[in-house]
Amino acid sequence: MTSHDRWLIALDIDGTLLTNHGDVAPEVSSEVTRVFEAGHEVMLATGRSWAETAPVIEALNISPEYVVCSNGAMVLKKDALADRGYRREYVETFNPASVLTTIRPALPEGTFAVEDANGAYYYTESFPYVSQMHEAHQVDFDELMHREVTRVVVISPSDDTEAFLQVVEKMGLHRVTYNIGYTAWLDIAPDGVNKATGLEKVREHLGIPRSRVFAAGDGRNDIEMLEWAAKLGRGVAMEGSSAHPFLSTDSPTPWRASSWHIFAGARISPRHRQPLRSRTVGSDSL
Repeated sequence: MTSHDRWLIALDIDGTLLTNHGDVAPEVSSEVTRVFEAGHEVMLATGRSWAETAPVIEALNISPEYVVCSNGAMVLKKDALADRGYRREYVETFNPASVLTTIRPALPEGTFAVEDANGAYYYTESFPYVSQMHEAHQVDFDELMHREVTRVVVISPSDDTEAFLQVVEKMGLHRVTYNIGYTAWLDIAPDGVNKATGLEKVREHLGIPRSRVFAAGDGRNDIEMLEWAAKLGRGVAMEGSSAHPFLSTDSPTPWRASSWHIFAGARISPRHRQPLRSRTVGSDSL
């Protein structure tokens, strides 16, 4: 299959591929494997770090050429000689000092963490998932500010999402927020970096036409990715998606799908070569 025949298929993990119990449903795994084995470039685009993403790739039993992690700030490329089979190809970082010093006074009860260019986390207090990771280090707040990072993560159990957004909006940085069992979880990436920017690097390198990109996701951190895919290809907002109300009306609106019907309504196979738009939802399966 040539680059003009195959599709670039980017899938979010949490809320899209995984069940509420954190595993991959057999029907989802089977469908992903089927499309991957047909020769399409099936890859993951996630807010997770690489350490949290690698087990999902292994569970799906796929070996994509690229993986987009940390909401687009890190793009990894397959490399048989690298740890777990992937090396860091592109990494976007920024100095977190101004972000941290601005947010902390406004959110005094917040718990803070940063992820560095190597995927290691540094956190101030017990942090969901992070404190259990192998590459995680508890440090004083001041130590968070003295390294280049791919992201800043803040949790404040006593403040709502809007309070986070108001602080970040004043700074003019790219912002993404989503709930994860707490009142508010804020993820701040380098300015202008998101899943779509990471995926566009991958698409250009693979030489796949913009009309043959497909993305599925469910969160606010998927908005740019879904709009990027829907513009000329296909974007799928999962059923009950928190991203759907925030999608730009300037782009074709991504349609909704349940996790076991991610690819329903699209034809992605060597014999179907016409570009697909998210406005047109058919009943054909892949």
